[in-house]
Formats: sequence, structure tokens, C-alpha cells
Amino acid sequence: MRTYQVWAPSAAAVSVDVDGAAHALARCPDRAGWWSGDAPEGDYAFRLDGGPPLPDPRSPWQPHGPDGPSRPVDHAAFRWSQTGWRGRALPGAVLYELHIGTFTARGTFESAAEHLDHLVELGVDFVELMPVCPFPGRHGWGYDGVSLWAVHEPYGGPEGLKRFVDAAHRKGLGVVLDVVHNHLGPSGNYLPAYGPYFTDRHHTPWGSAVNLDAPGSDEVRRYLIGSALAWLRDYRIDGLRLDAVHALADDRAVHFLEELSHEVERLAVSTNRPLFLIAESDLNTPRTTAPREAGGQGLTAQWSDDFHHALHCALTGESQGYYGDFAHRPLAAVAKTLTRGFFHDGTWSAFRGRGHGRPFPPDGGHRLLGYLQTHDQIGNRALGDRVSTSLTPGRLACGAALVLTSPFTPMLFMGEEWGAATPWQYFTDHTDPQLAEAVRQGRRREFAEHDWAAEAVPDPQEPATLLRSVLDWTEPRRSPHRELLAWYRTLIRLRRERPELSDPGLGAVRVAYDEAARWLVVHRGPYRVAVNLGPAEAVPPLDGTGRELVAAFGAAALNGTAVRLGADAVAIVAV
Repeated sequence: MRTYQVWAPSAAAVSVDVDGAAHALARCPDRAGWWSGDAPEGDYAFRLDGGPPLPDPRSPWQPHGPDGPSRPVDHAAFRWSQTGWRGRALPGAVLYELHIGTFTARGTFESAAEHLDHLVELGVDFVELMPVCPFPGRHGWGYDGVSLWAVHEPYGGPEGLKRFVDAAHRKGLGVVLDVVHNHLGPSGNYLPAYGPYFTDRHHTPWGSAVNLDAPGSDEVRRYLIGSALAWLRDYRIDGLRLDAVHALADDRAVHFLEELSHEVERLAVSTNRPLFLIAESDLNTPRTTAPREAGGQGLTAQWSDDFHHALHCALTGESQGYYGDFAHRPLAAVAKTLTRGFFHDGTWSAFRGRGHGRPFPPDGGHRLLGYLQTHDQIGNRALGDRVSTSLTPGRLACGAALVLTSPFTPMLFMGEEWGAATPWQYFTDHTDPQLAEAVRQGRRREFAEHDWAAEAVPDPQEPATLLRSVLDWTEPRRSPHRELLAWYRTLIRLRRERPELSDPGLGAVRVAYDEAARWLVVHRGPYRVAVNLGPAEAVPPLDGTGRELVAAFGAAALNGTAVRLGADAVAIVAV
């Protein structure tokens, strides 16, 4: 026997079906809106007021998909390796974002674990998994997930995720998990049947907002926080990446993120492990990572799209959409982000038609994640094309150097380290034909506004769209991928060996650049990171006499107080 519990405040009667047999639940006298009762253990579903069977909102396992019955999981029964892994803090680390379904051809936790040695040799510290909650169908990005306490069965289910985390820890790698609290997928979401999980008090791009501040929000907040703590506790995840926190509408005195960071800190103390939270935020506010005692929300770090946009413009010359804010003087934009954190720190944003952001503290560079590519910045393009399809290996090497010697916490996207030629496209496997067609047409309409013909935009539901997005693991053995991979390994090693190249102090960074000649030099203590993005040879000054050419990609030579760089070349020089 086991005890079944569920929050259903508006229901007049609740029962649980276990392996087809119904068992009535009773109201909990000391927990408003909760129902409880004992029944045999097995696959189960709840019925509200005699309605159809529904999966448990807190289901730990959906072996038959998000529409099927739930199954209990005894987390204490898993045999973890005695690795001695006690976690590691985020500052000073390098992250590697990957999608389980396309990291390998088999698309499982087990097959992903077979490539962990590659990540160890690369030198990264954390694997950041894109969302793994269940969603309809087999394939998808994961941001349409439901059942926020469960694991997508085609990836390997709860047991598969634990084995992956255990394998990573054995090799000295931490694991970060991307979680989505701002919305649930449009299919398989049964939360509204149970209670006020959503509210019309606020609206988001996905419709009614998750209820964080309306009546009933106490339990909704506990639901989300309980899910977050379960990943960290039951699966021994080391940190969470929180999707689009700017869409978490909350007018309460204690913001949801502040409450979440407090609870995660308590769990870190009780488990004696460093645990952390990373936000994706469009707000450009240091409040996200400021300490709670100082009126902040207390998260450890946040993604830095400003740095990405500036670097992308400098490398590619693109100026459409939000890149327009950065494209007028892209090297100046790179310089500002490297020295001030945010590009938009109260400045005018033409893309938004208003001022945006506020200054970032100069001593907190490690609280910003810096990256050249992410799942969003690749997959949200019409063709899902990586920058490697349009840039030379030398220019990719320049971008890598600016990321991996920056004052930020660097993050790579899977395959970036060898300049993967495979795209990463938007793919779905919706089982509802109407939803599938709506997504297909919506994708085409989105890019029709940018003069893309409908037939040119990959169909998200076509199996070929997924297959094109799977990494080709033969590429790292071939030129020029092999040489670029060696460069990434060198940069990460230097970041470890020479602390000045990872110093998070923004105030200590100086940047010289020539917008017309297209060269830029970043001063990192006694080191100069010099890149030439121009078509001709450049000789940027070092502000000192070059003593050692520490590393280079492309044609580079010391020239006294300057460094001579060929087109699309980069050098790290000690002065």
C-alpha cells in the first residue's frame, strides 16, 4: 500500500485508479484543497468528480507518455556510485549545452553518456541539458514539456537520467538542467483541471500566465519549487537553468525567484553541496543576481544575450532584428559588453523603441554567461544554421577566443567546439494533427515576414528536420574540424592555467579596437587577446612589448610592441 495525495481545491470528489481499480480519497483536514488516501501501489491516475483519468501533476514517471497513467518511483532504491562527487561552484567553470535527442543518433541518456570522455578531454566542467520533462511524441526541443516532476521516457526515463548524472559525476563533470516554469506545453497539460495553476491576471506569449500571485498561488509556487528541489535532490543535479524568467509575472512582495533561490540555498546547506540557479532573462537588470539581502533575487548567474549579439554582429555583419542595436559599431559593442557587462544599461534600444536595462556591477563578470552560440540563437533562425556555415575556421577561432578569455562564465553549444556543419533546426513530433499543422503554419508565417518562401522553411514535423540536426561524430576527426577542436581545447586549458584569462572583474578589462581596420585587442592582465576580423593583414598595438606568443590560430607573429595578424587570425600574447 502507498498513500496517494493530490491538490484539487474545487473538486467535490476525488478518487485514484490503480491498475484499473478505483479508490476514493478523502479531504485532508489540515491541508486546504488536498485529498489523500491509501491504495495499492501500481500505475495510477486521478479522477475528479467522476471525470476521466488524469495523470498526477507531481508524477515522477510517465512511462506511457504525458497522457497516460503515472507510476511511482522509489528514488532511494537507485544505487549511486561512490564517486566522492561533492559538486563544484559555478564561478570559474565552463558549461556545455546539449540536447539529448540530437547529441547522438540514438538520442538517449545512455548514448549521450558514451561521449562524456570527449567533454572531459575538451576541458568543460558542466554539461547543461536542455529540458527533459515529458512532451507528446518522441522528438522536440523540450520547451513544450508537461509533468514537471517527470523525465521524457524516450530519452530513458527517470532511471536513464540518474545513470547519466552518475556517469558524469564519475568523470568529474557536473550537470545543469534547463527547466521551464513560465509555461507548459499546449498538449498534455492537465493542470487547469486540478486547480488555478494559471491566471488571466497576467498574459505571456504562451497565453495565461502561471499563477504566481493570484488566489491559489501559494500551492502553485510550492508545486514549482518542489519540482526544482526534486531535480537537485532526487537526481543529484548540480544546478538549474531557468527559462525566460522575465515571463514569470509576479506582483507579490517576495518574488517567486527570491523564494526559489532561498529554498535552493537551504537544500545546498542540508546536502553539503554547492547548488546554483542560472536565469535566462531579457530584463538586463542586476537585480536577478544581486543578493536577497540587498533587495535582489539571489540567483547565481544569468545568460548574457548582449554579449552574444555584439559578438555575432562583429563576426557575421548581420543587422536584422535585435542585431540592429549592435550592428552600427559592432567592435565598440563587443568592447562595452566585455568591460561593462550589459550593452543596454539604460541606453536606447531601437529594436524595443525605448530605453532598456541598467548598469551591471563591475566585480560580477562571472555572474554573466558568455557564449557564441546557443540553442535559441541557432534554432530560431529559419534554417537553423550555425555560424560555422558562413564563417571561416579562423573567424570561428576568433569568436571562441573572445568567449573563452572573457570575464564571463563561458558556455558552448554542442558541436561548436569543432565547427559542426550540421544545422540545429526547429523540430517537433506533435501527436495532435491540428496542433502539428498550427505549428507548421506558424513557423512559415513567422519567416514570411522576413521574405522567406514557405517551402524554404523546414517543416518541424518532418523526420528529416530532426535527422539533419543530429551531430555528426565523424567530423572531429576531419580537417578543418580537427584543428578547431584543438584550438578550443587549448583555450580552455589556458583559462585554467593562467588565472588572468578568467578574472571576472569587468573593471580590470581594457579593450582597444579599430572599427575600420576590423581588429580588436582585449587586455587581460599581462596578456593580450588580439583578433583580426578584416580581409587584410593587421598589426594591432599591444600596449607593451610582446614577450611570448602564447597561442595562435592563423598567421600570427610578434612585432615588438605589436602583433602581426593575417586575415581572420587570433593570437594570445604575453607582454
